[in-house]
Amino acid sequence: MRRDIPRATYRVQLNRDFKFQDLAAIGDYLAALGVSHVYCSPYLQAAPNSSHGYDVSDHTRLNEDLGGEPGFRVLITSLGRNGLEHIADIVPNHMSISGRSNPWWWDVLKHGRDSRYAHYFDIDWDPPDRPLKRKILLPVLGDHYGRTLEKGELEIAREGNEYIVRYHEHLFPLNEESTRDFGRGSIERTNQDPNAVHQLLERQHYRLAFWRIGDRELNYRRFFDIKTLIGLRVEDPDVFDQVHALPRELVYSGILAGLRVDHVDGLRDPTRYLKRLRSIIRDGYLIVEKILGENEALPDWPVDGTTGYDFGAGVLRLLLHPDGEVPLTETYARFIGHPIEFDELVRAAKLLVMREIFASDLKRLTELFVDVCEAHLDFRDYTRWELSETLLETIAAFPVYRTYADPSAGAISVRDVEVIETTLQRVAERRPDLDLELLYFLRDVLTLRWRGATEAELVARFQQTTGPAMAKGFEDTALYNYNRLIALNEVGSDPSRWTLGLEDFHAWNRARNASWPVGMVATSTHDSKRGEDVRARLAVLSEIPDQWEETVRLWATHNEQHRHGELPDRNTEYHFYQTLVGAWPLSEDRVLEYMRKAIREAKGRTSWTRPDSYYEAAVEQFVTDVLADSDFLNDVESFVAALQEAGRVNALTQCLLRLTAPGMPDIYQGSELWNLNLVDPDNRRPVDFDRRRRLLAEIASLPLPIVWSRSDEGLPKLLVTHRALAVRRDHPGAFAPGATYEPVVATGPHADRMIGFERGGRVITIAPRWHLRSGGVWDDTSIRLPPGAWREVFGGRLWSEDVALGSLLGEFPVALLVRTGS
Repeated sequence: MRRDIPRATYRVQLNRDFKFQDLAAIGDYLAALGVSHVYCSPYLQAAPNSSHGYDVSDHTRLNEDLGGEPGFRVLITSLGRNGLEHIADIVPNHMSISGRSNPWWWDVLKHGRDSRYAHYFDIDWDPPDRPLKRKILLPVLGDHYGRTLEKGELEIAREGNEYIVRYHEHLFPLNEESTRDFGRGSIERTNQDPNAVHQLLERQHYRLAFWRIGDRELNYRRFFDIKTLIGLRVEDPDVFDQVHALPRELVYSGILAGLRVDHVDGLRDPTRYLKRLRSIIRDGYLIVEKILGENEALPDWPVDGTTGYDFGAGVLRLLLHPDGEVPLTETYARFIGHPIEFDELVRAAKLLVMREIFASDLKRLTELFVDVCEAHLDFRDYTRWELSETLLETIAAFPVYRTYADPSAGAISVRDVEVIETTLQRVAERRPDLDLELLYFLRDVLTLRWRGATEAELVARFQQTTGPAMAKGFEDTALYNYNRLIALNEVGSDPSRWTLGLEDFHAWNRARNASWPVGMVATSTHDSKRGEDVRARLAVLSEIPDQWEETVRLWATHNEQHRHGELPDRNTEYHFYQTLVGAWPLSEDRVLEYMRKAIREAKGRTSWTRPDSYYEAAVEQFVTDVLADSDFLNDVESFVAALQEAGRVNALTQCLLRLTAPGMPDIYQGSELWNLNLVDPDNRRPVDFDRRRRLLAEIASLPLPIVWSRSDEGLPKLLVTHRALAVRRDHPGAFAPGATYEPVVATGPHADRMIGFERGGRVITIAPRWHLRSGGVWDDTSIRLPPGAWREVFGGRLWSEDVALGSLLGEFPVALLVRTGS
């Protein structure tokens, strides 16, 4: 195995409450747990008080909030002392533009298009809107510009050797030309005259504006809908070199063993970018955050794989009982009063976000399409509305995050051509009012049959737009509206699809073993909608659909007294009940924070940009009243208690499969014990590492019955994690690229409940599913082991030849066997 391929990674979220020194202090624990690499969230200088590090403001410095260079040296010393290496998360797509923290951006605001950093950022300096020629729109004001001026909220000041304008906590530089004649008293006189302030601001390279107009008028590319994160032009070699100077130094010095690239789909040319990055990282471990659609393969990039969202989604579907699909679908439709067609929901959600959140991006694409059509006489008479609607519907129908055509080389894959042709055909069927010839023309442009500079720009921009539309429309809208079984509503998952059969699971593993044998596999990430063990528990509902319908109907009847007329809507109420079941026990503040986020993301009655205080108050009051109802809470506790063991068995299956299936396993911080977190910021809460350190020291001497009896403490999951990682350490050849993967097939009445496979001829994984429905009984179901003696690592017993699963899994729900001898 390559030295730089991790055995397993442990993902940590660095922030002002968990700094370099704090991570250094747990180096010995992580080494004892058995991982080889620490996998860090971004740690270059971020915006002040950043809670996650993805808002990098200075790529040339280590984050001072995390301890800066001194703290980083402490961390590297600790990792080296404990035999650990580390992988860093980098953010090449965008930067924070908050205040002075970004020196490149500050210079651009001060000098405009003449700034030496102007080409660093993806700014449209020549938009069709005349007032924005050579200016940057900054939609930061809480009210209309004129009203803000009249209220005196835009204040001129001097800081150090330069003049600035201050708007509450926001600071913006004033260019030297506009303040050259400022003398003593100029600031005071200017601030007393709103018109003087206005005249001064008119001479700047930016235009301050009401925040609400940003979605429609913004003239720079941003990260999704976050106006304070501006897109970088990392395709420019100069920008690439500056952004990667510090990571390159850390790689060359041997400090960094690998990189994780955030939001690779946001880049203009991911393929060319990754080739350039590979030349820096050389043989280091390189993975990309890439969400794969159904039957979508990772492009032929010079990487080791993705961050593994698809693995978590696939394993969950493996745990769902096929008999649960129809009744749970019908229960959901009855509860909310109507069925939901998921594909139509996704289309509507993407249309919504494109019309509202990404209206400025659509506007920019439309102007490019206008220019393209102007050069093709057969298409110059189409209206802007027709061109905009054609683009809009195409983006809404796009089945994947993006394509990867290279207009400069005239290269596009067969797969991408098929995606575009299928999409335009779907648009033609859904929108017969759109001219078919125009649809064919857009198809030909996107598939590079028409070539030219403007056509190339349209293709590049289109490819950078479909990803954000999918992310905000699918992930952050549709997944909060389609609540049939919220365990499926996850990044990288399609909640309209149900179970994954054993044969498909094995075929999937074989394909991954052949193509991406060291790609990351994960079941929880910082982007997860809910923790892996929340999903594992909710999967049990597929085994008891009738009982679930009766229970949720009784809860709704009981809680009618807590409703406020028609509020909350039934869809939100159904979501709420599943959240309680999956993550119980939950404090009121955690539930309230989650539900507030969920209803705003759903964008139905309320949203982040247009909050409905009446609706939100009604939902909050309902949650508060329900959680104060002792009769209801007792019933929830009883229901969860009946699911708990089966949920934990699912969780152990999920954990063991992640640790032994083809790929490189990642452990999200804290999830070596039960992970009942909800979406961020809940999943970024502090982790009690002292407790984990103490429990890890205990399990070495505890017999399996004691470990299982202390399930509430999370010991079974810690045992599986620790022992499986030890097997990976002691038998690296079984998990190395090229090692064999063979299904292990059971015989008997419960054969379809067993998930088993052999790795490299030396290690066998055996895990169950559908525990609640079967009562954990295996009857005469058995497996036949390959010749030789096999030691089961959790209990220590030796097994050979025909093995009854009731005996093998009698003391502990999962088994990991290692061949003894040579």
